[in-house]
Amino acid sequence: MAEQLVINRYREDEPQTGLNWPRIIGMAFVIALHAAAFLLLLIPAVAPPADKDQEVKTTVTIVDAPPPPPPPPPPPPKTDTPPPPVKNLAPPKQTPLPPPPEAPPIDVAEPRPTDVYTPPSPPAPPAPTPDIGASVDISSKNMNPPKYPPAAARAGIQGTVILIIDVDANGNVTNVSVEKSSRNRDLDRAAMDAARKWRFNPGQSNGQKSAGRVRVPVDFKM
Repeated sequence: MAEQLVINRYREDEPQTGLNWPRIIGMAFVIALHAAAFLLLLIPAVAPPADKDQEVKTTVTIVDAPPPPPPPPPPPPKTDTPPPPVKNLAPPKQTPLPPPPEAPPIDVAEPRPTDVYTPPSPPAPPAPTPDIGASVDISSKNMNPPKYPPAAARAGIQGTVILIIDVDANGNVTNVSVEKSSRNRDLDRAAMDAARKWRFNPGQSNGQKSAGRVRVPVDFKM
């Protein structure tokens, strides 16, 4: 709240003579106004009326108490008679069980040939590889025929020489000997010289090449 004071400016210039009543009245009014405001602050606010407590209704039912239990019966009178003895009962006799019935005989039909299992026969062992003897190479023999000795040819001498030739595993000649002579030294020597130049097919034993011996007849005919 604003306070308006009317001051005559013309009186300001006048010298003050005694009390300034307008100023005192204004100040008293302001103090009274502040005091009223302070008293208003001290008045407590009135609280709103509280709600009435809800009434709780409780229903009480009176029940009669149960009757007291009957008194226990009096104990039997004591006597000096001893109790009867306890009898031992014999165990019950077991009833013998009947023997089990015999199994009915089973008729087994005679086995058919197809019902009998015959184990397979073991495989036959492989046939042994036949041993092959050494043989002369025909082409080699034809390329190196024995030379007819000139003296025997002029004399008209003929004959057959049977040679025994030893051959190694590579078909090479290792030895030449005369098994049957032609009865002519030149014919026998000519047959042996030719046989040393021949090639031979080596023999085989168990599938492997092996050394062998060959019998070769050599004919000398005019």
